[in-house]
Amino acid sequence: MTIQWFPGHMAKARREVSEKLKFVDIVFELVDARLPRSSRNPMLDQIVQQKPRLILLNKADLADHNQTSLWMGWFKDQGYEVLSLNAKDDKSVKQIVPAAKKVLAEKLARDKERGIKPRAIRAMVLGIPNVGKSTLLNHLAGKKIASTGNKPGVTKGQQWLRFGSQLELLDTPGILWPKFEDPEVGKRLALTGAIKDDLLHLDDLAIDELGFLRRFYPEQLKERYKLSDEDISQELPELLMLIAHKRGFKEDYERASEMMIIELRQGRLGRYTLDRFEEYIE
Repeated sequence: MTIQWFPGHMAKARREVSEKLKFVDIVFELVDARLPRSSRNPMLDQIVQQKPRLILLNKADLADHNQTSLWMGWFKDQGYEVLSLNAKDDKSVKQIVPAAKKVLAEKLARDKERGIKPRAIRAMVLGIPNVGKSTLLNHLAGKKIASTGNKPGVTKGQQWLRFGSQLELLDTPGILWPKFEDPEVGKRLALTGAIKDDLLHLDDLAIDELGFLRRFYPEQLKERYKLSDEDISQELPELLMLIAHKRGFKEDYERASEMMIIELRQGRLGRYTLDRFEEYIE
């Protein structure tokens, strides 16, 4: 399954991001904690260049805690300040401003020496579709100020949003990249909902999901679908059909596929991380 998707509005968003960087102090790079590598846009380094950056591993409540800890250590080793958070949770979100101040400590100290009056930190929020940008903005504001949805393409334009006296955020649409060189990246993004489902073959995606769960989270797979060790040792298409029968879908392969993908995205199979630290880092 090869996925290539670079709509015109994403090319426009990329240009606008480059133009507006000069107005911000720091970039908040929002990443899906279940995909700490696959949900990072490889064009971002080129776009952001030397602008200070804070990496936010969002949806950490859905991710494998051990894997998140390993990935956070790796990001710190690369010189980044990084937080894991759940954008719907107060305690998580309140960590952001102190972390941003830590990244900007030298700049803030220079401003103080020069007698420059303190002002709100100006940040740009960047991330691929469906990593939770709108959810984060709404939670910071305590009300719905940005559209949200469990699908890509909800945020259409750029807007400045002020949060108290300490933070001003420039929201931007999610930006994907022109081509996924590694087909596994495309599949993983598709599983978490970063790519529109109408561009995909859901039965192929469900088979990939089953293979992943059987390898890394067999107990969660067995518990959710009431399966035995013998059941999950079957060929994957047969296993999908067994789950379809158990759920009352009879021979409806497509319906079973859609159900499995939705349940994975919603966390009904428990915590999981698709980007396995041990497979990326030697």
